[in-house]
Amino acid sequence: MNKTELVAVAAEKTALTKKDAEAVITAALDAIAEALRGGDDVRLVGFGTFGVRERAERTGKNPRTGELVKIPAATIPTFKPGKALKDAVVK
Repeated sequence: MNKTELVAVAAEKTALTKKDAEAVITAALDAIAEALRGGDDVRLVGFGTFGVRERAERTGKNPRTGELVKIPAATIPTFKPGKALKDAVVK
């Protein structure tokens, strides 16, 4: 499912126009991204938790040449699904 399909489903289930549903979804995604940028977690009970994690600098290997390369440290987004989401996927 892509964003357009998600907007269509949300519009159908909420009786909003597609334009309004897209605005709501975009605003929610922007709010999540902004919170993560600020270092905060976003907990949606039953769905899951979005967070950030620091990944340390490490050494990797170029698969073509076998040369060792330094991979810089990075801050990456993470997602941990909640119990209700896990149960919904299993059924």
